[in-house]
Order: sequence, then structure tokens, then C-alpha cells
Amino acid sequence: MKSTASLFHALLAVSLLAGCSSYRPAPAAFHKMLDQPYRLGAGDRVRVTVFEQEGLTNVYSVDQSGYLSIPLVGAVPARGHTAQQLEGEIADKLRQGYLRDPDVSVEIDRYRPIFIMGEVGAAGQYSYVPGLTVQKAIAIAGGFSPRANQESVDITRDINGKVMTGRVATSDPLLPGDTVYVRERLF
Repeated sequence: MKSTASLFHALLAVSLLAGCSSYRPAPAAFHKMLDQPYRLGAGDRVRVTVFEQEGLTNVYSVDQSGYLSIPLVGAVPARGHTAQQLEGEIADKLRQGYLRDPDVSVEIDRYRPIFIMGEVGAAGQYSYVPGLTVQKAIAIAGGFSPRANQESVDITRDINGKVMTGRVATSDPLLPGDTVYVRERLF
């Protein structure tokens, strides 16, 4: 009798450990990114205002290679830059033979989208808004399906050019470009 109980406990322990083998806690960099200034990436759209220059003031999209294409100055690198850094880049390029003292302002017009997959009502691509949490994003995607694990989700995020995946609580904030995967619960 004792050997069957021991065997049962051993099998239970092994099955629990096997279930945890795919667990990937969120790297520390996941939460450090939340305290840093927002960095532009492909898919973002910015409003560039060059004061007293109506022909240059416009909305520009960051292309797949990470550049903005602006009249007179051409391609300006934007990927990985903050809005303030981009202001300086554009002003420097305009000073090189076009304007004496350009006054440039850059603001984010539209963030790159987030993606929601797995056990939700309507998986797909959704617009990012500042302050978006996992729970709010799932609500936008039609809520949890009846089989969804509602305690935590897996997020895939680009951190300094490196794509990482980690498991977070549904109360965690999202960043533009995140992919959220809602897993199926075991029971």
C-alpha cells in the first residue's frame, strides 16, 4: 500500500514539473522598458512640425527599415530614437543648406499596433493607446474564451533589438508592438 502511495506521489510530482517546463517568467528587462522614454519603431506615425515651413510640416510613417522620408532632407533614421532625439536629427539635417535656424517639433501621432492571439473572442491586430494593460487589450479582443487561462499570459516584446517572450500577469502594462498570447487552461 505504501509503495502505491509513493508511486502516486512521484507521478504527481513529475506531472506537475512537466507542466511547468514551458513556464518562462518575464525577464527583468520587460519591466525596465516601462520606465524608459518611448523609442520609435517601424509602424509608428509621427507628426513633424517645422515652424513657418508649411511644406515640411506633415505626418510621416516610420518605414520597415526604420527611416522617415522627409522632403529636402531625405531619409532620417528614426528606429530606436525618442521623439526629442528625432527633433534634433531633423533640425540638424535642415541646417545643412536649407534653413538657418529650424524650429522642429515631433509628436507621436499613432503607435504601432499590438497583436492578440490564443483563447480570446477575436484574435487579431489592435491599435495601441497609452496606458493599455493586458486585461484591457483582452477586453478589446472580445474577452477571454471559456477555455482561457485568465491568470497570466505570454508576451513577446522587442527589447533593444532582441525579441523576448515572458509570462506576465493580466494587470501588466503593454507596449506598442507587443504580441499577447492567451494560453488554454489545463482544467
